[in-house]
Order: sequence, then structure tokens, then C-alpha cells
Amino acid sequence: MDLELSRKVDFRHEEIASRIKEKLYKNGTLCLNFISSPGSGKTSLLERTLDALKETYNLAVIEGDPETDRDARRLEKLHVPVILINTSGTGASCHLSPAEIEQAIDDLLLETPPPDIIFIENVGNLVCPAAYDLGEHHKVLLFSVPEGCDKPAKYPVAFRESDLVLINKMDLAPYCDFDLESLKKDALSVNPSLEFITMSIKKGDGLSEWFSWIEKKLGEVRKRTNSK
Repeated sequence: MDLELSRKVDFRHEEIASRIKEKLYKNGTLCLNFISSPGSGKTSLLERTLDALKETYNLAVIEGDPETDRDARRLEKLHVPVILINTSGTGASCHLSPAEIEQAIDDLLLETPPPDIIFIENVGNLVCPAAYDLGEHHKVLLFSVPEGCDKPAKYPVAFRESDLVLINKMDLAPYCDFDLESLKKDALSVNPSLEFITMSIKKGDGLSEWFSWIEKKLGEVRKRTNSK
């Protein structure tokens, strides 16, 4: 791809992302984009989150995977709308694109009632998904202790573009060469405004703090919607 074409594609993506965000604000719908390495616990976190919040809020999920519907089927068991996007057939197998997300969000906003919160589970890697604005209000980076504490230095864009880092599998920290303070220091050097929540999804540790963060961000979106 030559430079001029690349600029046109980037502009097109930005235009779509801006349009998505405008639609979300108009409806008072919070959108969170999960990025992580494979196996960090995104789907497990979504299962716990949907189960905890579905009686209070209208929830929906956009599930991105290169192949299979396995994660989507897991989430559908919680009786919330799930839109699956298999990226291997779209030419962008390592990430979801703004155009795909816009179509999915347009469909979800037609639900009765429309969702209060839309969760995007992006394709599992810390490179491609970090580079694309999908119109979400916040990128949430899920990180697991066995991955090691050097990820902010190796994947700075993922940490720079995120608003919250969820550090999962803290119950394994005693068995891993993991330095939490070192990870936070490196991450804050890339993005000084980052927030952190430590958790063990399996044990339930840190989930109440995570749910409170979601509700706070939903309140911010609704406040902006109501002020217009």
C-alpha cells in the first residue's frame, strides 16, 4: 500500500469511528473495547460481567475471532445479544475494523430496548487491535500475570491507547517471576493517565471494583447525552 492510499484508509477509519461514537452518545450507550493476548481471560471476564450486570442493564457483545463461534456460543448462554465477526474472511484477521463495528452497532441499537453497554471482544493480540479506534469510549487492556511484567516496554501502543489495565490471575503471582510495581511504572511511563485494577477472575477478586468502574463510565456517557 502506497503512502497516499494509506492516508486515505486511515482517514476513512477515523471518519467511521467518529460516526460510531456520535451514535453511541446519542443513545447514551457505553462501548468498551477489550484488547489482550490470547488466553488472558477476556471471554471469562465477559461471562462474569454479563452475569453480574444483565439484571440491571441491557447488555450486548460484539465478538471478534479469526475462526469458530466457540466464544460467542459461551456468551449467548447468558441470554444477551451477541454479534459474531469472524475476521479471517474479511482480510483483517488480526483485528476488528471500524466498518465491521459500525454495522454491528447499527444492528444492536435497533434492539428493543437498545443496549446500555456494548462490549467489544477484539481479536487476541496486543498489536493490531491497539492501533484502531473503533469508536469505543474506552479501550480496556486485559493482562494476565503469567505473561510477565515486561509487556508495556514490548507493546507500548497497547498501553498508550488504553484507559484501564485489568491485571488478571493475581492468584498466580506467588508462582511467577512477576513484579506488579515494575509493570505499573513502565505502563505509566507510556501513559500517565492509566488506571489499574488487579483481579482473579476465577476467584472473583477485583470484580466488584471492575463493575463499579463500568457503572462510573456509563454515568459519564449518560451525563454527556443528557446535556445535549
